[in-house]
Amino acid sequence: MLVDFKNLPEESRVWIYQANRSFTESEIAEIENKLNVFIENWTAHGSDLQSGYLIKYKRFIVIGLNQNLNKATGCSIDASVHFIQQLEKEYQVDLMDKMNVSYKQGDFIAYKSLADFKQMAKDKAVSKNTIVFNNLVNNIAEFNEYWEVPASESWHARFIK
Repeated sequence: MLVDFKNLPEESRVWIYQANRSFTESEIAEIENKLNVFIENWTAHGSDLQSGYLIKYKRFIVIGLNQNLNKATGCSIDASVHFIQQLEKEYQVDLMDKMNVSYKQGDFIAYKSLADFKQMAKDKAVSKNTIVFNNLVNNIAEFNEYWEVPASESWHARFIK
């Protein structure tokens, strides 16, 4: 059951998929239509899952699930992963690779491999104040508070001296 993301409770689980490039406006419109259909039909053992989504910065797909009503199961999580993999194929974009880092450079969102980010930290091209995206947050409360933070406040801090 599709609901507005901002109406989901703070303890709702989130999954964040970062793209290795920005989506175009027409791609975003298509992806939103596909997300609407997928979430409207997303179930766990035949029970509706109350979910919503955001597309942030033309680059991140964030899916939220109210687990107070029904929890995601192995099959429902597999279905969501399969859906994301279909988007990857259709739009020739990488959404599943967790070994990459996105961060802000002014108004621009940069995307680098973890190895490149480590080297940039070593070269002082990024600092503890660089705004990074912590895609490891687990729920909406953490997403709102800890997703977009200075590197010093995220797991990225281990690379920055």
